[in-house]
Amino acid sequence: MICSCLWPRGISPAQCFPSPCLPFVPPAERQYICAGTRRRPEARAAQPHQEPPRGGTAKGLCSRMKLLVGILLCSLVLGVSSQRWWTFLKEAGQGTRDMLRAYSDMREANYKNSDKYFHARGNYDAARRGPGGAWAAKVISDARENSQRITDLLKFGDSGHGAEDSKADQAANEWGRSGKDPNHFRPAGLPSKY
Repeated sequence: MICSCLWPRGISPAQCFPSPCLPFVPPAERQYICAGTRRRPEARAAQPHQEPPRGGTAKGLCSRMKLLVGILLCSLVLGVSSQRWWTFLKEAGQGTRDMLRAYSDMREANYKNSDKYFHARGNYDAARRGPGGAWAAKVISDARENSQRITDLLKFGDSGHGAEDSKADQAANEWGRSGKDPNHFRPAGLPSKY
Protein backbone atom coordinates (compact mmCIF):
# COMPACT_ATOMS: atom_id res chain seq x y z
CA MET A 1 0.00 0.00 0.00
CA ILE A 2 1.38 3.39 -0.95
CA CYS A 3 0.77 5.94 1.75
CA SER A 4 1.22 9.69 1.85
CA CYS A 5 0.73 9.94 5.60
CA LEU A 6 2.75 11.70 8.26
CA TRP A 7 4.68 9.28 10.46
CA PRO A 8 6.11 9.91 13.92
CA ARG A 9 9.88 10.03 14.02
CA GLY A 10 11.43 6.56 14.27
CA ILE A 11 8.38 4.55 13.18
CA SER A 12 8.08 3.03 9.75
CA PRO A 13 4.77 2.54 7.91
CA ALA A 14 5.03 -1.22 8.44
CA GLN A 15 4.84 -0.73 12.23
CA CYS A 16 1.47 1.07 12.20
CA PHE A 17 -2.09 -0.06 11.72
CA PRO A 18 -4.41 2.05 9.56
CA SER A 19 -7.17 4.04 11.20
CA PRO A 20 -10.64 2.41 11.17
CA CYS A 21 -12.01 5.57 9.52
CA LEU A 22 -9.50 5.50 6.65
CA PRO A 23 -12.07 4.78 3.87
CA PHE A 24 -13.96 7.95 4.83
CA VAL A 25 -10.93 10.24 4.90
CA PRO A 26 -9.78 11.93 1.67
CA PRO A 27 -6.41 10.55 0.48
CA ALA A 28 -4.66 13.87 1.08
CA GLU A 29 -5.74 13.87 4.75
CA ARG A 30 -5.13 10.22 5.61
CA GLN A 31 -3.34 9.75 8.88
CA TYR A 32 -2.27 6.55 10.55
CA ILE A 33 -2.58 6.35 14.28
CA CYS A 34 0.71 5.21 15.76
CA ALA A 35 0.21 5.98 19.43
CA GLY A 36 1.71 3.48 21.87
CA THR A 37 -1.40 1.27 21.99
CA ARG A 38 -1.59 0.94 18.20
CA ARG A 39 1.98 -0.19 17.48
CA ARG A 40 2.88 -3.82 17.11
CA PRO A 41 4.61 -5.41 20.14
CA GLU A 42 8.02 -5.65 18.43
CA ALA A 43 7.91 -1.92 17.69
CA ARG A 44 7.19 -1.15 21.37
CA ALA A 45 10.21 -3.10 22.54
CA ALA A 46 12.53 -1.39 20.05
CA GLN A 47 11.23 2.13 20.73
CA PRO A 48 9.99 2.57 24.32
CA HIS A 49 9.24 6.32 24.11
CA GLN A 50 7.63 7.91 21.04
CA GLU A 51 6.32 11.36 20.29
CA PRO A 52 2.64 11.64 19.31
CA PRO A 53 1.91 11.79 15.57
CA ARG A 54 2.38 15.14 13.88
CA GLY A 55 -0.74 16.76 12.42
CA GLY A 56 -4.33 15.80 13.18
CA THR A 57 -5.41 12.22 13.62
CA ALA A 58 -8.30 10.35 12.14
CA LYS A 59 -9.75 9.93 15.66
CA GLY A 60 -11.16 13.48 15.44
CA LEU A 61 -12.78 12.67 12.10
CA CYS A 62 -14.27 9.46 13.55
CA SER A 63 -15.87 11.27 16.45
CA ARG A 64 -17.30 13.98 14.17
CA MET A 65 -18.68 11.36 11.81
CA LYS A 66 -20.25 9.47 14.71
CA LEU A 67 -21.84 12.70 15.91
CA LEU A 68 -23.30 13.48 12.47
CA VAL A 69 -24.62 9.93 12.01
CA GLY A 70 -26.12 10.06 15.52
CA ILE A 71 -27.86 13.36 14.79
CA LEU A 72 -29.20 11.98 11.50
CA LEU A 73 -30.53 8.82 13.14
CA CYS A 74 -32.10 10.78 16.00
CA SER A 75 -33.90 13.04 13.54
CA LEU A 76 -35.12 10.00 11.64
CA VAL A 77 -36.39 8.38 14.84
CA LEU A 78 -38.16 11.56 15.88
CA GLY A 79 -39.64 11.99 12.42
CA VAL A 80 -40.71 8.37 12.05
CA SER A 81 -42.48 7.91 15.42
CA SER A 82 -44.52 4.71 15.03
CA GLN A 83 -44.49 4.47 11.24
CA ARG A 84 -42.58 1.73 9.47
CA TRP A 85 -39.03 2.71 8.54
CA TRP A 86 -39.18 1.50 4.95
CA THR A 87 -42.26 3.57 4.11
CA PHE A 88 -40.81 6.64 5.77
CA LEU A 89 -37.49 6.33 3.91
CA LYS A 90 -39.29 5.72 0.60
CA GLU A 91 -41.41 8.85 1.11
CA ALA A 92 -38.30 10.84 2.09
CA GLY A 93 -36.56 9.75 -1.12
CA GLN A 94 -39.57 10.67 -3.23
CA GLY A 95 -39.87 14.01 -1.44
CA THR A 96 -36.21 14.71 -2.11
CA ARG A 97 -36.81 14.05 -5.81
CA ASP A 98 -39.78 16.45 -5.75
CA MET A 99 -37.61 19.15 -4.19
CA LEU A 100 -34.86 18.59 -6.77
CA ARG A 101 -37.39 18.72 -9.61
CA ALA A 102 -38.76 22.05 -8.34
CA TYR A 103 -35.21 23.41 -8.07
CA SER A 104 -34.28 22.30 -11.59
CA ASP A 105 -37.56 23.75 -12.96
CA MET A 106 -36.77 27.05 -11.24
CA ARG A 107 -33.30 27.11 -12.80
CA GLU A 108 -34.72 26.18 -16.21
CA ALA A 109 -37.55 28.74 -16.08
CA ASN A 110 -35.23 31.53 -14.94
CA TYR A 111 -38.32 33.69 -14.52
CA LYS A 112 -38.35 36.88 -12.50
CA ASN A 113 -40.12 36.71 -9.08
CA SER A 114 -40.85 32.98 -9.40
CA ASP A 115 -38.60 31.92 -6.53
CA LYS A 116 -41.36 31.76 -3.90
CA TYR A 117 -43.63 29.76 -6.23
CA PHE A 118 -41.00 27.07 -6.75
CA HIS A 119 -40.24 26.97 -3.02
CA ALA A 120 -43.93 26.43 -2.26
CA ARG A 121 -44.40 23.91 -5.09
CA GLY A 122 -41.40 21.77 -4.10
CA ASN A 123 -42.53 21.64 -0.47
CA TYR A 124 -46.15 21.00 -1.48
CA ASP A 125 -45.25 18.08 -3.77
CA ALA A 126 -42.88 16.57 -1.20
CA ALA A 127 -45.34 16.90 1.70
CA ARG A 128 -48.06 15.14 -0.33
CA ARG A 129 -45.87 12.02 -0.27
CA GLY A 130 -46.48 11.62 3.46
CA PRO A 131 -44.57 12.22 6.69
CA GLY A 132 -41.25 11.15 5.11
CA GLY A 133 -41.69 13.62 2.27
CA ALA A 134 -42.64 16.43 4.65
CA TRP A 135 -39.58 15.64 6.77
CA ALA A 136 -37.29 15.68 3.72
CA ALA A 137 -38.83 18.97 2.53
CA LYS A 138 -38.27 20.60 5.92
CA VAL A 139 -34.68 19.37 6.22
CA ILE A 140 -33.78 20.42 2.67
CA SER A 141 -35.52 23.81 2.96
CA ASP A 142 -33.90 24.60 6.30
CA ALA A 143 -30.47 23.52 5.08
CA ARG A 144 -30.83 25.65 1.94
CA GLU A 145 -31.87 28.76 3.87
CA ASN A 146 -29.20 28.29 6.56
CA SER A 147 -26.45 27.85 3.99
CA GLN A 148 -27.70 30.91 2.14
CA ARG A 149 -27.65 32.87 5.40
CA ILE A 150 -24.01 31.88 5.97
CA THR A 151 -22.92 32.81 2.45
CA ASP A 152 -24.76 36.15 2.72
CA LEU A 153 -23.00 36.80 6.03
CA LEU A 154 -19.63 36.06 4.43
CA LYS A 155 -20.36 38.21 1.37
CA PHE A 156 -22.07 41.19 2.95
CA GLY A 157 -21.15 41.00 6.63
CA ASP A 158 -23.74 41.61 9.32
CA SER A 159 -25.78 44.00 7.16
CA GLY A 160 -29.03 42.01 7.29
CA HIS A 161 -28.82 41.65 3.50
CA GLY A 162 -31.11 38.84 2.40
CA ALA A 163 -32.75 38.31 5.81
CA GLU A 164 -36.15 39.46 4.51
CA ASP A 165 -35.82 37.26 1.43
CA SER A 166 -34.91 34.28 3.60
CA LYS A 167 -37.96 34.84 5.83
CA ALA A 168 -40.20 35.10 2.75
CA ASP A 169 -38.71 31.87 1.35
CA GLN A 170 -39.34 30.08 4.65
CA ALA A 171 -42.94 31.36 4.66
CA ALA A 172 -43.41 29.97 1.13
CA ASN A 173 -41.82 26.67 2.24
CA GLU A 174 -44.21 26.40 5.18
CA TRP A 175 -47.16 27.36 2.96
CA GLY A 176 -46.41 24.49 0.60
CA ARG A 177 -45.71 21.95 3.36
CA SER A 178 -49.01 22.76 5.05
CA GLY A 179 -50.89 21.63 1.91
CA LYS A 180 -51.97 25.08 0.72
CA ASP A 181 -52.03 25.78 -3.01
CA PRO A 182 -48.57 26.85 -4.27
CA ASN A 183 -50.21 28.82 -7.12
CA HIS A 184 -50.77 31.57 -4.55
CA PHE A 185 -47.13 32.55 -5.25
CA ARG A 186 -47.26 31.97 -9.03
CA PRO A 187 -46.10 35.07 -10.91
CA ALA A 188 -48.12 36.32 -13.85
CA GLY A 189 -46.78 35.12 -17.18
CA LEU A 190 -44.94 32.04 -15.89
CA PRO A 191 -45.29 29.38 -18.61
CA SER A 192 -47.97 26.75 -17.89
CA LYS A 193 -45.29 24.04 -18.22
CA TYR A 194 -44.36 24.84 -14.62
